[in-house]
Amino acid sequence: MKNYFDLTGKVALIIGASSGLGRQFAKALANQGAKVAVAARRIEKLEETKKQVEEIGGECISVFCDVSDEKSVIDCINTVVEKFGKIDILCNNAGTIVWDSVLDSTTDGWNRAMSTNVTGAYLASREAARFMVKQGSGRIINTASIAAHGGEAGSVSYYASKAAIANLTRALACELSPMGINVNAIAPGVFYTELTADSINSPMANAQKAALPLRRFGLEGELDGILIYLASDASSFCTGQVIYVDGGQTCKM
Repeated sequence: MKNYFDLTGKVALIIGASSGLGRQFAKALANQGAKVAVAARRIEKLEETKKQVEEIGGECISVFCDVSDEKSVIDCINTVVEKFGKIDILCNNAGTIVWDSVLDSTTDGWNRAMSTNVTGAYLASREAARFMVKQGSGRIINTASIAAHGGEAGSVSYYASKAAIANLTRALACELSPMGINVNAIAPGVFYTELTADSINSPMANAQKAALPLRRFGLEGELDGILIYLASDASSFCTGQVIYVDGGQTCKM
């Protein structure tokens, strides 16, 4: 019987893997047999991720990557290929939130959000795709957000950047899928991560949680299933999709 979710022999690169969802993604893919490269700016945190992957029996390397620096992204991709010989799965998970109202916002904050959330994903996808095209196969999985579905007050740059990720995913899929590279995005709702720690227990967040059909926020591991699906042969006819995993939030928006 074929296991469509087996990733044995595959090489996965997770960018933005120093904490939160990226760290969980690395462990999930390693659990399915993939060799894993984890990348981020915070080397000490990245080494913690590497250690956790190795503790579950996975093979893992850590690579410095600043997604706002084109050369750093190119060097990261090349390092992974030099080590493992290929990249089968790319997870673009680096992200940041700049909290401010539009009237108080700055161009620097806007550029920081766009550089990290959008340009970094574009650069990594472009560079990884160069190798995937030669292989004739590959999976690119972007991290979008429920923020791609609609806007709210409080972070105009974040909402704009995640909508951009959704359409970047679709555009890449149109161009790369004929060459064997499936491109999709996961759009999480609210999960308990380092990025959401400051706001997740606020009165606004508690009200948001109470309004969700599932009446709670996402827990560690609840994105593993969709990640593994998109990384594996099970998703061979799925490309250009933005898949919401949000406790039902967007079905009410």
